[in-house]
Amino acid sequence: MKKKIAILGSTGSIGKSLINIIKNDKKNFDIVLLTAEKNYKSLLKQAKIFNVKNLIISDKKSFNILKKKNLNNKYKIFNNLKSLNKIFKKKIDYTMSSISGLQGLQPTLDMIKYSKKIAVANKEAIICGWNLIDKALKKNKTEFIPVDSEHFSIWSLLNKDEAGIIEKVYITASGGPFLKWSKNKIKNVSPEKAIKHPNWSMGKKISIDSASMMNKVFEVIETQRIFNLPKSKVNILIHEKSYVHAIVELKNGLKKILAHDTNMTIPIFNTIYSSNKRKIKNKILNIENLNNLNFKLVDKKKFPLIKILKNIPEFNSLFETALITINDYFVYEFLNKKINFEKMIFLINKISNLREFQKFKKIKPKNIKEIYNLRDYVSFKIKSLGI
Repeated sequence: MKKKIAILGSTGSIGKSLINIIKNDKKNFDIVLLTAEKNYKSLLKQAKIFNVKNLIISDKKSFNILKKKNLNNKYKIFNNLKSLNKIFKKKIDYTMSSISGLQGLQPTLDMIKYSKKIAVANKEAIICGWNLIDKALKKNKTEFIPVDSEHFSIWSLLNKDEAGIIEKVYITASGGPFLKWSKNKIKNVSPEKAIKHPNWSMGKKISIDSASMMNKVFEVIETQRIFNLPKSKVNILIHEKSYVHAIVELKNGLKKILAHDTNMTIPIFNTIYSSNKRKIKNKILNIENLNNLNFKLVDKKKFPLIKILKNIPEFNSLFETALITINDYFVYEFLNKKINFEKMIFLINKISNLREFQKFKKIKPKNIKEIYNLRDYVSFKIKSLGI
């Protein structure tokens, strides 16, 4: 029997990777829903290849164009996820939630109700709304799988009875394009150089987060939330080759390491196949990489944003929404060449430490409206500062 699946953000990099996996095994999958923001051309192409009846496209202009192209009413086209109850009469087998940014939180929460299993590739949703996601998962008895390579690795390494005996967790960082650069050389680096990650092919925004190491700050928070760990148990190690993605140290003396090539297809593949019977095209074991793992501690002088972790509360709070919004704002200022790299780092640190935003560390989000309202408020306050 075919597995029924939905892909939220099917035209993005994660969605496309999953599409390519399914393309090689169409007989075992039935895609019942695809969603996109604006890319109606790719969405329509995917729908034709897999005979998908239900499409959601959130941008109003793109929605109207797609409606006009649907002359024979072959597809049911919606502008938002409010129509999910019309699409799903019972739970489907699997959902990939890969809508980028904080706008992916609401769709993730909405689809938990309709999925037996949900794989989440949206870090902002986990960081800002984990308590809401966790509550929905428990209420609807939905299985959760993290897609980020580090968190998928931790999840894969742990047996059912081992979550309670974690001593330490180590997530790895390549160090990005500036690992071997001096602090002075990094100051005025161009966005073009900052987005050139040595190991991974990623979007511009996440590439800048990797270059500044803010991405690792976010991944530590994700690790805390998903695995219910105190900050003291989560560590970052520089590992230039990006071959090992996580190390789990258990109280029983075992130390587990997971390694795979720098290819997001591998964790995505393993979220959709519940058994190991299906084989993925993969490189053979890289002995050279294993012999040169070279783990190091993070140089906090070169990557000062790592110090923000001291400010992160142990429990899910609204401060994480403020932090993500502040980081987003100044990363795009840098990408648009309005500030240099050094000033971007300085302003993210300075603004996130303002009392105006620090007060949110004591407030746990009660609902998604609070999170979205705070995002808008923080954006407004930053603009009003005239920086």
